[in-house]
Amino acid sequence: MLFTCTKENLITALQLVSGITGKGVNLPILGNILIQVTDSKVELIATDLEIGIKIHLRAKVEAEGSFTVPGKTFADFVNLVSEEQIDISIEGNELIVKAGSSKTKIKGTPADEFPVLPEIEEKHHFLIDAKAFKKSISNVAIASAKNDIRPELSGIYFGFFTDRHKGLILAATDSYRLAEKKVNVEQGDTQFTCIVPAKTVNEIARIISLNKQEKEETNVRLWLSDNQIAIRYGQAEMTSRLIDGTYPNYSQIIPKEFKSKALVPGSSLVQKVKAASLFTTTGINAVSLKLHTQEQTLSISSTSTQTGEHKSELMANVDGSDNGIVLNHKYFLDGLNQIESENISFRMNSGDTPCMIVPDEDESFLYIVMPIRQ
Repeated sequence: MLFTCTKENLITALQLVSGITGKGVNLPILGNILIQVTDSKVELIATDLEIGIKIHLRAKVEAEGSFTVPGKTFADFVNLVSEEQIDISIEGNELIVKAGSSKTKIKGTPADEFPVLPEIEEKHHFLIDAKAFKKSISNVAIASAKNDIRPELSGIYFGFFTDRHKGLILAATDSYRLAEKKVNVEQGDTQFTCIVPAKTVNEIARIISLNKQEKEETNVRLWLSDNQIAIRYGQAEMTSRLIDGTYPNYSQIIPKEFKSKALVPGSSLVQKVKAASLFTTTGINAVSLKLHTQEQTLSISSTSTQTGEHKSELMANVDGSDNGIVLNHKYFLDGLNQIESENISFRMNSGDTPCMIVPDEDESFLYIVMPIRQ
């Protein structure tokens, strides 16, 4: 094996592939990166047995071969190389890295000990704008469950061309809050639903962020089968298992009508909820919100036996009746932070039912929070 590449290209490839290396504590080989060189291409491959990532490295190939090396050691060393051109080869059980006048040997493992990445049955194919997809993933992932007590809630719901939207619906819930985002699909029209692990979704977002392909490629390609998902974007290919099970019919809890609505400045609301959060009881995190139609205000208050109490008011365009609700400020802020529009529509029916926030004049995203019952 012998190839030459630039430091910049190698670092980018290592960053893309390193997100899942070193996570298999009981299987040391999973901390390694497989370097696979054929007559026409160089690939870096990593897996944690649930997710597999393959990165195409731009390089000049002089001899074929394959070998695995510890991903962290390799990446840390390449970052310290000062020369722009790097030559990589194998001698025995060591990877040889030559840069300028320096020669470094990194001990590794034969390629035949590395797990084989499964091939996906490319059953359903979709094309989605990369930037919109990445932003949408971030919008909903915060609401997924952080444990595996109910495995389906630890993932993200993907609904392609369902009755509710002729495109892609992403949704996540941990039973305390719900986030949903509707995304346009550039290509593909098959009706299909699945549950993608949150870890996989976060890795997809990371790959889109790191891939410097915006000018050459603006879309992410998705392939899905009954138990796997694959994505291709730029120089990266990734496969992952899907979560078995049926996602709850969450649309039943989305209110169709509201007794009270308020249009409030987003940045001001975030600031005032953060201020109120300093005076809440640890573990309960209760912040009270009250809508006043006559005064056209939203009041925010909190109290704690340890730190004190807080109350503030925010001018708002309030429609409907006076109303109030008590929310967990952490869950509420998670949703507020996903909305970039200047104004936020805050909607509710009573203090005992879920409230909803959406961006002003944009119904493609919604975020629902369950109340803290008094």
